[in-house]
Amino acid sequence: MRSVSRERGFDKITLFLLLALALIGVIMNYAVEYPDAGHLFQLPWVTHYQKQSFFLILGAFIFLLVFFLDRKIWDSLAYPIYFIGLLSLIAVVLFGHTVKGSTSWFIIGGFTIQPSEFVKFGTALALASFLAHYTTALKRLSDRALSMAIIITPMALILLQPDAGSAMVFSVLFIVLLRAGLSKIYYLYAIILFLTLIFSLQYPLPTVSFILIAVAVFLMAYNQKDRSSWILAALGVMSFSGLFLYQTASWWSLIPGVILLALLFSASIRQNQWQTSAIIVIALISLLSASVVTGVVFQKVLKPHQKERINAWLNPEDADPQGSLYNLIQSQMAIGSGGLSGKGYLNGAMTQLDYVPEQSTDFIFSTIGEEFGFIGGIIVIGLCFGLIFRVLHLAERMKTPFGMYYAYGVASVFFFHVMVNIGMTMGLLPVIGIPLPFVSYGGSSILAFSLMFAVVLRLYADERR
Repeated sequence: MRSVSRERGFDKITLFLLLALALIGVIMNYAVEYPDAGHLFQLPWVTHYQKQSFFLILGAFIFLLVFFLDRKIWDSLAYPIYFIGLLSLIAVVLFGHTVKGSTSWFIIGGFTIQPSEFVKFGTALALASFLAHYTTALKRLSDRALSMAIIITPMALILLQPDAGSAMVFSVLFIVLLRAGLSKIYYLYAIILFLTLIFSLQYPLPTVSFILIAVAVFLMAYNQKDRSSWILAALGVMSFSGLFLYQTASWWSLIPGVILLALLFSASIRQNQWQTSAIIVIALISLLSASVVTGVVFQKVLKPHQKERINAWLNPEDADPQGSLYNLIQSQMAIGSGGLSGKGYLNGAMTQLDYVPEQSTDFIFSTIGEEFGFIGGIIVIGLCFGLIFRVLHLAERMKTPFGMYYAYGVASVFFFHVMVNIGMTMGLLPVIGIPLPFVSYGGSSILAFSLMFAVVLRLYADERR
């Protein structure tokens, strides 16, 4: 009866989307290495195409293995799997293999294994298990702190490698906390913090400070009982300060805004509305501090190649077109040359002549764009987002909170990979070495995502509504 139940609950749409992406991955990796791709199972393993096919077969075995296991094993072993993953991150820093300045891999039998890929699976399990426990309530500060610690701990360990790109992936798991009921104010603050960091890299500190103070002034003015008068006063003062700042770029231009902020805070105290105003002031101070720290880190801490990557994204006119900007320029040219329908499979000149570095991994989407054009790119993006929305649909049909939160975690991680990988090939996001799941070459990525999606389907087979 259980096997019949599993078969009826098995989601064929998700499996189809996964197989379609995997097939595209094999086809495109062959195109990157054509005509040197060789035969599929020719030994020794000399091409990415051959290794990609081998790991996809292993991924299929993982799917079969997961469906023979009891679904309860994933909830009961969530924390052990998570802690084993953390230990692997510590071990790889101490004993791992260094590639391009990052100690992120073990070498086993001629293959490189990246533990951080599998830790995403363990973190999604542990977070789902914690949130699903009947005693967990995110209204309590201790539970909020623990749930965030589950996400932040592997991020910190990965930064020690250092691998900022892989560490950033874990941040998207905060979406799971949003589904679990975490206040939206945290996410609003996170968005403002992100924008502050970006502006701090592009504009002088007085300009960034003025923008933050202006936002704080208008929020506090809106919080007053006589909001219309205060908003008009804020418009006048901040307009004058902004004009003065534009003319001189001086710190003196911030003084009127600071005085107005103090007056607004005093009025809030008299009206017994100081709590909201205090939160605004605390947020302002933290954002100003983050802006200062960002400038110091960029100038004093980051290595030259890291600065070049940031400049290639935010200030391409200042980047070296033969250095950090080279990959991006070649990728954009390859995608643009494909036009509407592409040059045809195995007919991409830039692909065949190896103009785009790292084309089988970070920039695999440029091959798709060149050989299959805009139509091919849209099909791949459609498959990826179709898979994301399908998993979210499955999540909402899970009977248990554990299944729902875990599926949200997998969908979030997959979304981050798709968004960043495709975005960085087109210059919309910085190049941080994030693969396109099942399409980019990478054994660790294929096996980890195979495991993550297999568990989603296994849970859904028993937990569907």
